[in-house]
Amino acid sequence: MNTEEFYQALKKLKEAYPDSYPYASKGIANIFRDWSFGWGIGNGDTYPSYYDEKDKTWKYASVQPEHKEMLDFMKKLYNEGLLDPEFLTDTQDSWTTKMTTGKSFVTWDWIGRLDLFYNQIKDKNPDYNLRYANPIGPTGNVRTLPKVSDFSVTVSNNKNKEAALKLLDYLTSPSGGELMTIGVEGVNFEWGKDGVPVYPQLKDLPLVDIGVLEDRYAMWLEGAYLRPDRRSVYYKFSEKEREAQDKILKGKKFEPVDPILNFTDEEISTLAQLQTSLQKAAEEFNAKYILDKKYGDCQWEEWKKTIAKKGLDAYIKVYNDAQKRYDAAK
Repeated sequence: MNTEEFYQALKKLKEAYPDSYPYASKGIANIFRDWSFGWGIGNGDTYPSYYDEKDKTWKYASVQPEHKEMLDFMKKLYNEGLLDPEFLTDTQDSWTTKMTTGKSFVTWDWIGRLDLFYNQIKDKNPDYNLRYANPIGPTGNVRTLPKVSDFSVTVSNNKNKEAALKLLDYLTSPSGGELMTIGVEGVNFEWGKDGVPVYPQLKDLPLVDIGVLEDRYAMWLEGAYLRPDRRSVYYKFSEKEREAQDKILKGKKFEPVDPILNFTDEEISTLAQLQTSLQKAAEEFNAKYILDKKYGDCQWEEWKKTIAKKGLDAYIKVYNDAQKRYDAAK
């Protein structure tokens, strides 16, 4: 399904359910980052900054022609009632209600939601069947997740630092990974016949996922698990999850991974000074462009001048200077 076909599908849904808004979102301003991969301007960690593999330079997504094309597409969906008017403000609870009561039918989220929604409402609607679709945008690509996350944990230089470092060392071990992502055998879980952990105390729940394990046993706490155990329930994929992964894997629909750069202290200072103001300005313009019917080509050209005055060139120069060092070191 290409972008035009996606648009036509939303129109068909609107015709069949006039009171609905076919596409709903709970990502707030992150919708622009999430959609950006489908237009070839995405980066999950440094967005709106991204590396253009064709030009071999870093650019700022919010001023690129592809970004305007994306905004124009969103604006069309919004104006035609195909995009939920609350797409920039919706809460998780409200979004969940829309997606499970026939008010909305299409969204962006992790593939675990395919089963989670079903398990929430299967008693009321046993025919509910949410499936994974091709990503939105001309490239049809999704983000490539890093093989090693650059998430880090810091340790204070105090009297407890040795104990803290020993704990971190343990959490990166196989035993630590099992403890934080599976549990304690005989206490939390038993091994099932298929080699997947079974949680007797949670047997009445329709689905035991990492959210449940975090809530009940404090496992899968972000920052506390450093080595996921591949035997965990997280890796026990359902039919819908396997279908979703196969679609992307077989089609090789991944955006290239952008380089991970090292910055000098001076560059870090420059990024810190400019990043928040640039991103805030971009998010405000994105919203106005979509919501205000008067916004169009003239406002787009004015926007590019406005953000340039906020230090955009200096900001992107930091990335390209770091990229030169990265290339020279290879």
